[in-house]
Amino acid sequence: MTDESYGTTHAGTTHIDSTASTAGLLTMISDQLGTQLSNRPLRSRTRPPALVLVAHGSRDPGALATVTELVERIRALRPGLTVRLGHIELNEPLLTDTLAALPAGRAVLVPLLLSRGHHVKHDIPAAADAASHLLTRVAAPLGPHPLLVDALHDRLVEAGWPEHGLTERARRRTGIVLAAAGSRDPQAAVDTGRTAGLLALRLGVPVVPAYASAATPDVTDAVRSLAARGRDRAVLASYFTAPGRFATESAKAAPGIAAAPLGTHPALARLVLHRYDTARAAAPDTALTRHLASA
Repeated sequence: MTDESYGTTHAGTTHIDSTASTAGLLTMISDQLGTQLSNRPLRSRTRPPALVLVAHGSRDPGALATVTELVERIRALRPGLTVRLGHIELNEPLLTDTLAALPAGRAVLVPLLLSRGHHVKHDIPAAADAASHLLTRVAAPLGPHPLLVDALHDRLVEAGWPEHGLTERARRRTGIVLAAAGSRDPQAAVDTGRTAGLLALRLGVPVVPAYASAATPDVTDAVRSLAARGRDRAVLASYFTAPGRFATESAKAAPGIAAAPLGTHPALARLVLHRYDTARAAAPDTALTRHLASA
């Protein structure tokens, strides 16, 4: 059930003057692409592939509530598109069950994950391979992307970050800890580092990645590293898609302001659809394969 002629793509880095304008430009492109894909002549139109949002799963009840609401936001943005939710572990429905329940046809799996790593490279493609009745594609993870910086900035403002920026005196003393889940895959750190760089450009202060597991530094060490540079006011940006143990532990380790996870921020729903559209448009729409979109 695989067409090897259907390759994989991922939106490359676009260098323009502002992070905000980059996010707007890419969103506009995605919106136009979605319209073009849905407005083909009737004689050639086929039902678009289902969008399967792949969440990690968490024992925190807030995680399931959050991703369920995010699914509804995606459906509202793209009426008529089949959108389903599947979890890698800990929550139902599990991804394998979600895929098994889909009718024979096509699906694009969009990881609700912020970087490359074992789940994106192995677990999700393996679940797709097991769904032999589907032609599938695994989209790139959400990060890095300027839309995530929009969401991170808004969450920081909600937590007390000045909406119009810091004074010069405060700017010289302040740094951001970008708390992420962590992975043993070195590409995950590369992806998180890119997001940290984009956020630093937006805020005008240093941003240091920190990890809740499997990688270093942790939040405490990141705060110390900022203090050693004269940045004695550390603010935590929560680079998690939903509430959970890692987000909670990271916030508790923060010495000052700690933003909430990205959650149901509108930018996430738009970014999920952008990843879906990019994966779908990478090759003729009649063929999908289980290849992983590169990041």
